[in-house]
Amino acid sequence: MSITTTEQLSATTLLRFATAGSVDDGKSTLVGRLLHDSKSVLTDQLEAVTQASLGRGQEAPDLALLTDGLRAEREQGITIDVAYRYFATPRRRFILADTPGHVQYTRNMVTGASTAELAVVLVDARNGVVEQTRRHAAVAALLRVPHVVLAVNKMDLVEYAEPVFAAIAEEFTAYAASLGVPEITAIPISALAGDNVVEPSAHMDWYGGPTVLEHLETVPVSHDLTACHARFPVQYVIRPQTAEHPDYRGYAGQIAAGVFRVGETVSVLPSGRTTTIEAIDALGESVDVAWAPQSVTLRLADDIDVSRGDLIAPSSDTPATTQDVEATVCHVADRPLTVGQRVLLKHTTRTVKAIVKDIPSRLTLDDLSQHPAPGQLVANDIGRVVVRTAEPLALDAYADSRRTGSFLLIDPADGTTLTAGMAGASFAAVTDGAADADTSAEDAEWDF
Repeated sequence: MSITTTEQLSATTLLRFATAGSVDDGKSTLVGRLLHDSKSVLTDQLEAVTQASLGRGQEAPDLALLTDGLRAEREQGITIDVAYRYFATPRRRFILADTPGHVQYTRNMVTGASTAELAVVLVDARNGVVEQTRRHAAVAALLRVPHVVLAVNKMDLVEYAEPVFAAIAEEFTAYAASLGVPEITAIPISALAGDNVVEPSAHMDWYGGPTVLEHLETVPVSHDLTACHARFPVQYVIRPQTAEHPDYRGYAGQIAAGVFRVGETVSVLPSGRTTTIEAIDALGESVDVAWAPQSVTLRLADDIDVSRGDLIAPSSDTPATTQDVEATVCHVADRPLTVGQRVLLKHTTRTVKAIVKDIPSRLTLDDLSQHPAPGQLVANDIGRVVVRTAEPLALDAYADSRRTGSFLLIDPADGTTLTAGMAGASFAAVTDGAADADTSAEDAEWDF
C-alpha cells in the first residue's frame, strides 16, 4: 500500500469512477493492474491471488482476481456483480466500481455509474466498437456521467499499431459525442502488459497523451455541489423538550446541493410555506453558512409544519411540485414493471405511494431506437414511464441535479427495489372524466 499521511489524504480530492466494457475486454485485468502498479494492493491480497492463479495453472498472478471476488466470478472468469474498490495516490482518492460486461447485467452498470464522475469504457483492439460498447456509452450518457475514457485494450495483440487505435477512437468519439457526452479521452493500453495504465508505454512512442492513472489523477472533478440549486431534504425533526432546550425545534439532514445562509428566505415543499433560516447548527456549533454535502440542523424563524421528507429550498429558486412524474428508468428487478402497478416512490428522504400510469416506450440501446408501448419493462430494460403519486413531490430534472432528480420505485409488499428513475420534465396530465371514474374505486385505498 502506498504511504500517504492523514494530512495528504484530507488535502486530496475524491474521484468516483466506473469501468465498463464488453465481455473479455479486460476490465478486471485493467483494474487489477491499476491497483497493483499504483502499489494499492496489500501483500496478503497479492499472495492470495498468486496462489489462486497457480491453482488454475497460470504461471503469473492473474490480476483480474483482485476484483473478481465472488466464487462464481472466479470459476467462470467473468464479472457478475459490481465490485467497489477504494485506493489513493498522493494526488487523489478514488472509489472505483468495476461493473459487469454481459448484457444481462446492464442494471449493474447503471448502479455503478449512477454516482460516477467518470466512466472508463474498454474496447478490445482486435474487435473494435461492438454493440455492448455502444450500450455502455449510451448508459453513461443517460446517467449524465461528465467524463468518459475510451481505453483501447490489448494493443499488444495488434502490434501496437497506431492506425488501429485511431480508427476505434474516431468511431467511438463520434458515437459518444452524438449522445451528448461532454468529454471523451481515448488512451491505447495493454492491461496485461501494463502499457499506459500507470507507466507510459515503451511500445507506443506515437502516443503523447496521459496514462490511465495520470488522467484519473488530473481530470477536473466537476461535482461541486455548492454551485447547484440549494436543496435540503429533511431527514429528522429534533425537539428535545428538555429543561435546557424547552423550545428547540430543528430540522436535521444532509444538504443535497447548494449553500444555505442564516437570514435567507426559504420555502418548505410541498406545502409552499415561506419562512427564514434563523440559525444553522453544525457539529454542535452555530454557523452562519453551510454547504453540500454537510450534515446540519436548520432552525426556522416561524413555527410551521415541517416533517421528514419535506424539502427546504430558497424561495427564489424552488423546484416545481407535481404528482405526475415522467422519467427515464432502468428496471433492476427480476419481476417486471407493468402499467397499473402500485409502487412506492422514494425521492431523497420522502417515500410516497404511486401508480405506474403508462410505459410509453422502451429504449433499444443497440441503435437508440424507441419501441413504443411495450406494456412492461423487464430486468435490464431502459424506458420511459409515467408515474402518478399520491402526494406532490418537489423534483428537479435529472439533467439539472443527479441527486434531487433521481428516485427509486419500490415494491410495497416486500420493499424490493424495482426501478431506478431519472426525472425528466414534469407535466400536467390531461384529465379525462370517464377514465377517472373507472379507476377511482381501485385507487381509493391509495389516497389519490
